[in-house]
Amino acid sequence: MRLQRCCYQAFTAHMSPSHPAPIHCQVNMKLLMHICCSNCCLYPLRTLSAKNISVKGFWINPNIHPYTEYRMRLDALRILEKEWGLDIEYDDQYGLKEFMRAVVHDEDNRCMHCYSMRLEQTAIAAKKMGLDGFTTSLLVSPYQKFDMIREVGMMMGKRHSIPFYGEDYRPGWHEGVRMSKELGLYRQKYCGCVYSEMERYLRKVKKAGSR
Repeated sequence: MRLQRCCYQAFTAHMSPSHPAPIHCQVNMKLLMHICCSNCCLYPLRTLSAKNISVKGFWINPNIHPYTEYRMRLDALRILEKEWGLDIEYDDQYGLKEFMRAVVHDEDNRCMHCYSMRLEQTAIAAKKMGLDGFTTSLLVSPYQKFDMIREVGMMMGKRHSIPFYGEDYRPGWHEGVRMSKELGLYRQKYCGCVYSEMERYLRKVKKAGSR
């Protein structure tokens, strides 16, 4: 899965989200992909593989709550790792306290904090590994804040001097869903944090009350 004389478009750290800058043809290109869950990484991994881009996965998700949910998502990724023969590094820490400290009193901006925590550590790890750039499986979900993710990725890339690859994987969302069901992977019902879990149940209560 290596890039041999193949050009692709990436969003570098110093560019605005609406202006992609080309990274010139390179040999042995390898990216570190932050993986939010097994389901979301399927289509991006397949897409990058088709472009002969080598990918190493990186699990770091201190936002996921409760611990039982964290474990189910982590276990699902380990199953996929074995099934597909993936190369994944795990920062296996249930970071609820760190996440809550970052967002307390600023809950309306919790997504910015959440993306920043994970993508900064991914950028740092990619730099230490000597890789050519980093990306995230979050970019596949139509339920995530795509522009914010890309903005944070570029900001962290600039901060740590490593390019952020900001491809829009959302057109493959439904294909990813199909693949995850075919593989029998655990499919979560909310984004991950305690706030998204709360909102999920509040929507159910509101819907039930309107009947």
